[in-house]
Amino acid sequence: MKLIKPKFWDSTINLFSILLFPLSLAYLLFIFFKKKITKKHIFKIPIICVGNIYIGGTGKTPTSILLANELFKLGKKPVIIRKFYKGHKDEFELIKSSFEHLIISKNRINALREAESSNFNIAILDDGLQDYKIKKNFNIVCFNQRQLIGNGMVLPAGPLRESLSSIKLADIVIINGNKDKNFEEKLYTINNKLEIFYSKYKAINLDEFKNKKLLAVAGIGNPENFFTLIKENNLVIAKKLVFPDHYQFSKEEIQDIIREAESKNYKIIMNEKDYFKIKDYNFEKIHFLKISLEINRKQELLKKINQYD
Repeated sequence: MKLIKPKFWDSTINLFSILLFPLSLAYLLFIFFKKKITKKHIFKIPIICVGNIYIGGTGKTPTSILLANELFKLGKKPVIIRKFYKGHKDEFELIKSSFEHLIISKNRINALREAESSNFNIAILDDGLQDYKIKKNFNIVCFNQRQLIGNGMVLPAGPLRESLSSIKLADIVIINGNKDKNFEEKLYTINNKLEIFYSKYKAINLDEFKNKKLLAVAGIGNPENFFTLIKENNLVIAKKLVFPDHYQFSKEEIQDIIREAESKNYKIIMNEKDYFKIKDYNFEKIHFLKISLEINRKQELLKKINQYD
C-alpha cells in the first residue's frame, strides 16, 4: 500500500476519525465474517508469524530477519515467507541481503508448500497475521512505542488493520522502543498469557554522518521513526523529504535530490530499505544509515520459538 499516513491516525479521536467511523464498523464486520467463513490450511512445517495490527513501520521485517539468522545458528533450517506485492522489491532485496533463504509468492499457501517440499523445518511468515487461511503455530505481534495503536481505531478512521482485541490470539508482543507499562497493562487485560519483549535499533555507521548537515529522505510507513533515530544519535537534519510508503524513486528524482544536496552542502541520508530501491542507479552520493536490531531477553524468546520441531 503506497500512502502517506494521515496525521489524524495518531491523534486523539477527532472529526475526521468520527466521520470515517461508519466505514470502520463496516470493515470490522467484514473481518468478523471473513474469519468465520475462512477455512484454515494446516501445514507440517511449524509457522512462526511475525506481523502487526498497526499498518506499517513496526519492525516486523527486521525482526523476521533476526529470528531467521538466530534459528539458523541454533541448527534449524529456517525460511522466510513473503507474499509478493508489486512495488515491495525494496523489502525483498533487504531480506535477501541479510538472509539467504526467502520464498516469495503471490499465494502464501503455495510458498509454504514449497518450503515443506524444500525440506526447511521452520517457516517465518513475515507479515500475514491477517491471512486467516493459514494456521500458525506461534504469533508475534510488533509495535513501535512511538505510535503503539495510534488513535486506537481501525481503517480508515485509524491505522489499525484489526482491533486490539485480536491480541488475544498472540503469543508474543515485541515493542520497538522504550518500556511502556501503561500499554503493557492494556495488552494484559486482553491476553494475560501474553509475553512482552522490547527491541531497539542500533545505528552502525554513524561516523559517515557526524558533523554534517543532512538531507534526510524517507519513503516508509512511519518516516518520523527514521528521523527520530537520526536525532537520537546526535546527527543534524537540515531538511526532510517525505515520500509515500514503498515509493519507487525515479532516477531523475534522485538526481534532483543530489543536486539540491550539493547546492546546500548537505549530505544525503536514507534508510536501508529506501536505499535498496535506488541502489541500481549507482549514485555515489547516496548514503544510508545501517542499523541492527537488538531484542532484550533474546535467548528467552528464541527458546520459546525453538521448541517447534
